[in-house]
Amino acid sequence: MAVDALYEPGAAGAGVAAGHPGDPSGTSDVDPAFDHVFVIAHGFTGDLDRPHVRRAARAFARHGAVVTFSFRGHGASGGRSTVGDREVLDLAAAVAWARGFGHARVTTVGFSMGGSVVLRHAALYGGEASTALYGPGGEASTALYGGPGGEAGEAGEAGGAGKAATDTTDAMDAMDAMDAMDATDAADAAGRAEAREGASATEAARARAGAREEAAGSPGADARTDAVISVSAPARWYYRGTAPMRRLHWLVMRPTGRLVGRWGLRTRIHHREWDPVPLSPVAAAARIAPVPLLIVHGDRDAYFPLDHPRMLAAAAGDHGELWLEPGMGHAENAAPDPLLDRMARWAIAQAG
Repeated sequence: MAVDALYEPGAAGAGVAAGHPGDPSGTSDVDPAFDHVFVIAHGFTGDLDRPHVRRAARAFARHGAVVTFSFRGHGASGGRSTVGDREVLDLAAAVAWARGFGHARVTTVGFSMGGSVVLRHAALYGGEASTALYGPGGEASTALYGGPGGEAGEAGEAGGAGKAATDTTDAMDAMDAMDAMDATDAADAAGRAEAREGASATEAARARAGAREEAAGSPGADARTDAVISVSAPARWYYRGTAPMRRLHWLVMRPTGRLVGRWGLRTRIHHREWDPVPLSPVAAAARIAPVPLLIVHGDRDAYFPLDHPRMLAAAAGDHGELWLEPGMGHAENAAPDPLLDRMARWAIAQAG
């Protein structure tokens, strides 16, 4: 499965890898003052071409290089959205690809659904719990999933994470590949991506090829993150306590809702329910240490009230930091540039 991704040197400028990304020779010439890359994980129904994602990318680009990408079922990426479950593989591929440009430090920045994905990704690919998640031979334990039957699902997700993240061949994605409507949507979106402002067709193609061709490796080896920023994330699954979340559940769970998602929101949503249920964000937050974690949430978030970020912060303990932002709403759309700048400076200080 192809993951559409875009790399922008940003403040790293000419200091970014001079050779081919992922060059195993290790000869990339990177200025140590600008060796930080931010990998941005968008929210549900977003993609790397959305104006709010591009604005966030520009803000972070003032502080380092930036990788933006579209989760499965969004934009020009293949497959169908699993609303935060298998999206952890897409993020892992994007992080590994970002490291291939020679950057020594990676910060993952996730918004809303992406905020839950960066938490789960950090629990799987780093932190003191990573040795518990991975056993001999790269097989993972049941810890990644919170429900019964997690062992089988976990081995499939983590045992070959480097390969699966970029060339998924499980039954779900095979079915996606045979879906002619999905293929047409992705092809149309790819054409839009190549014409995006500020990126040539060659750059867009290079981005997609890089994300597809990222080599398989041992779990966690290249996909680890050095700092995590989770913005407007839920603490628990299946939350329906606000009107926007009730609408979202209708969009995901109902056939008519999925049609609206496809044609109205350009988001292709898988019809299957989670089985097993992924590890919850609050459980993931407890497994991230010693990787630094910043939780950012607006006090006017219409999707998730303030008990969500407070639960995440409590689970994170001493290694987590909570910013409750007065007057801020939900996710990328509501995050002002000064806040994005503060987040970037925090990441550089923590991961440096």
